[in-house]
Amino acid sequence: MKQIIFFFALGAFTLQASAQSEKYTAAMKKNIAEMDAAFANPNNLLSLANNFERIATAEKNQWLPYYYAAFCQVNVGFMEKDHSKTDAIADKASELINIADSLANNNSEISCIKSMIASCHMMVNPMQRWQQYGEESSSNLDKAVEQDPTNPRPYFLKGQALKFTPEQFGGGCKTATVELKTALEKFASFSPASEIYPIWGKPIVEQLLKECAN
Repeated sequence: MKQIIFFFALGAFTLQASAQSEKYTAAMKKNIAEMDAAFANPNNLLSLANNFERIATAEKNQWLPYYYAAFCQVNVGFMEKDHSKTDAIADKASELINIADSLANNNSEISCIKSMIASCHMMVNPMQRWQQYGEESSSNLDKAVEQDPTNPRPYFLKGQALKFTPEQFGGGCKTATVELKTALEKFASFSPASEIYPIWGKPIVEQLLKECAN
């Protein structure tokens, strides 16, 4: 009898865990699907960041909600026109991605977000902040490549940064195109670990390459 009760209890627990997992995945997919449209308005992107953070609060052992919350947050920072607010926005993104890092360390996708956060801080005053934040952004992309050489996003971010760097400082389309073409090749073969893993970047790579070709 005890054995029968045990198996019933185990079955009930398994069903509950499965239902919770499906609820989590559904919530993540819903918010991920809204990201592209949200980029048209920083307030919508910030709202999505808050949605992902709420999911993270409910699913404390999952790194992806923190990752996406940080991703949305740092892009709000890039879109913010009042640079007196940018550091605080980037700091919030850093807080979120550090939690993701504690749950999934040595992660190429997380290193990409850390690079973006450093670039966001640098954007406030590039001339004064280049030495600190430029190096931090670059080293995180190098780390991202080491952590997963198949990930196209570090190459995309390197190429994007080079495109908008003056030629006298080693940037411009000529150097950017090398990284962007590598990113595009890797996008062609990249396979995300699950349906809610990051896949962003390819359309922007294609657009940047088109701009450089003109």
